[in-house]
This record gives sequence, structure tokens and C-alpha cells, in this order.
Amino acid sequence: MLIFNKNYFSFTFVLFILEVIIAIFINDHFIRPYFGDFLIVILLYCFLKSFINLSKVKAALSVLFLSFLIEFLQYIKLLEWFGLGNSKFALLVLGSHFSWIDIFAYTTGIMVVIFIEIQLNFAKRKYEISYLRNKRKSFYQVNQNDCII
Repeated sequence: MLIFNKNYFSFTFVLFILEVIIAIFINDHFIRPYFGDFLIVILLYCFLKSFINLSKVKAALSVLFLSFLIEFLQYIKLLEWFGLGNSKFALLVLGSHFSWIDIFAYTTGIMVVIFIEIQLNFAKRKYEISYLRNKRKSFYQVNQNDCII
């Protein structure tokens, strides 16, 4: 089902800007290749959750599957098959070479997403339980005062 979730969309926007900054200004051997891969799965997750009402687990696994698929396509050198090995756009979208470290970065990124979602869900439930308890206490206090003769 299509939706619009402004919170996930806001995170998507922030992560996109961060990815652009990394791509333009950072040219090292750790942040750009590995931290960028770590962040991209989080960005894709937030983007997916911005517009599609999927469970958190289904969304996370879908993004992880897509990431693994792209890495597999790099492994079989799909761009060379189609003669797109020199296309900057194709290289930007699909990447240029397979790496087990990329698989690790994607997996770690999705694990962080799941951990954060669990923590947020726990905090939300804790707040709701606290709210309901306070509401019940105030209900009983009002009823006790009303019943006094």
C-alpha cells in the first residue's frame, strides 16, 4: 500500500545529502567505499519506508536482497556483458567490482536499521504503556472523588 511517511522521507533526504557529500568530497580507502555502502542500505530502507507500507522486517530484507543482487551482478560482470563497462552512470548505479567487504557493509547497515527500529518500537511501547497507566490512574481518581457522598 502506498503511503507518505515524512519521518522516513526526512531521513532519506539527510542520508542522500550525506552520500552526495561523501561522493564529491571524500576520496579515501574507507569512508567512500565502505561507509558509503553501509549508509546506502539505510538510505534505501528509509526511501522504501517513505512510500510503501511494508513491515520493518520485509523492508529491511528487501533492501538487503537488492544490495546482494547488485553485488552478484558485479560478480558476474553484467555491465561488461552489455557493453556498459565505461558508462559512468551504470558504474555509479551498479558499481564496478564484487567485494565481500561490501556484503559485510550492507549486512551491517541493515543490522543497524533493525536495531534502531527495535529500540524505537520499544521506546514507543514503553511510552504508550506509561501513558495508559497515567490515564487509568487519573480515571480512578476522578471516579473516586465523584462517588464521595
